[in-house]
Amino acid sequence: MSGATAAAATEGRAHPLRWWALALSAATIFSSYYESDAIGPIADLLLRQRHFTQSQIGDLTAVISLPNIALALVSGLMIDRFGAARVTLWAAAIGLVGAVMTAIGEPYALMWAGRFVFGISEGTIFISLVAGLAGWFPRSGIALATSIFLSLARVGSFSLDVSPTWARPLYEGGWQPPLWLGAGITAGGLVAATVLRLLDRRRIAAAASLPVPAPDADGEPPRIRWREILTFDASYWYILGLHVLYAAVFFPFRQTFGIEYLQHAKSLTLQQASNVNSGVFAAAVFATPVFGLLADRFGHRALLLVGGTVLLPLTFIILGATDVSPWASTILMGISWSLVPAVIWPSTTLIVEPKRLGTALGLITLLQALALWASNRAAGWIADYAGAGPTNPAGYDTMLWYFGLLSLTAVTSVVLLWRRESGPRGHGLELARDQMLARRVAPAAERAGA
Repeated sequence: MSGATAAAATEGRAHPLRWWALALSAATIFSSYYESDAIGPIADLLLRQRHFTQSQIGDLTAVISLPNIALALVSGLMIDRFGAARVTLWAAAIGLVGAVMTAIGEPYALMWAGRFVFGISEGTIFISLVAGLAGWFPRSGIALATSIFLSLARVGSFSLDVSPTWARPLYEGGWQPPLWLGAGITAGGLVAATVLRLLDRRRIAAAASLPVPAPDADGEPPRIRWREILTFDASYWYILGLHVLYAAVFFPFRQTFGIEYLQHAKSLTLQQASNVNSGVFAAAVFATPVFGLLADRFGHRALLLVGGTVLLPLTFIILGATDVSPWASTILMGISWSLVPAVIWPSTTLIVEPKRLGTALGLITLLQALALWASNRAAGWIADYAGAGPTNPAGYDTMLWYFGLLSLTAVTSVVLLWRRESGPRGHGLELARDQMLARRVAPAAERAGA
């Protein structure tokens, strides 16, 4: 076999059980996404039945990001050391403990602690599953695999948002029954993570028989060099900035305050507001794989990220400055939320070499967690300061300004990424799949001819 042929074969190699691994990964992240968003639909119930302040409600979502400020980078290093599937299983078990504590929920301190414990799981489980998929699928097809994974993950957020409709009797029973439902779904995620770990052991055993050692194979681990964290190049820091800023806008609004805002500022019922909010995730379920496939086939990943990020500030302009139906902002944010995650995560795996991927994703999650904690707290404080609520809908305007300005900062970061990746120091983000494969095969062919 020639060097060029060998390179092509390696690039195209894919494990026969990869789609089972993808399905189990999706089931695991489904449960995590469902539970992480659990406060949004019951926010109004917590205001009325337990007399929580806006700051307290915001903190129940903010606190799940708090442990990742300290642990996300450690989690990434653990993924590099112990393997993604093993870390996923550990995180799923911790998440179930946190979900049960949250469902018990009284006093407030116990609910807060439950969300904190769940937060230990929430950040780790996502990056471990993304890193794990990179081991199951070839690099030329990772965008499609990751986008399908994210699409199925959005089903968790969508299911949670429409749960006031399909699980209406639970919501009519008060704030606590919906949380017990979330704990049960989290238990299902633990089962999926267990099966994924067993499947991954088969992959490792098969890979150990190949001439090239498997990333997760037993052996002496590479020594961690903390100073190497600062050696990632500019493209990584630009895409990290987009990861952090985009999340700091999207999640606090849609997870925590979106449904409440639509109830109080747009005079919708809980069911109507939940359905409008869920439209973002419903669109993502179907559109995310399409954008992933486009990114793989046609390239221009950084340009796609620019287009998706620009839609974010437009949604807040429509909500705050017009009387257009809230569904218009939902459509725009749905397109943005379908496009950006479908492209940004696989693009990150292309920018960073595989042996440092866990560390790179861990650093992103650390800073993302800090931003989510701070942004939820800031939005809650702004809403309290402005007196936002059912008797003062105009109080939400200041919060919308905050999210709008933050999203414009995200646009700046992604434009810088696009400019760099369009030049000679790019990592192939703008290349289509066939161009990426040709670029990898060409050096092998030259070596074979030599």
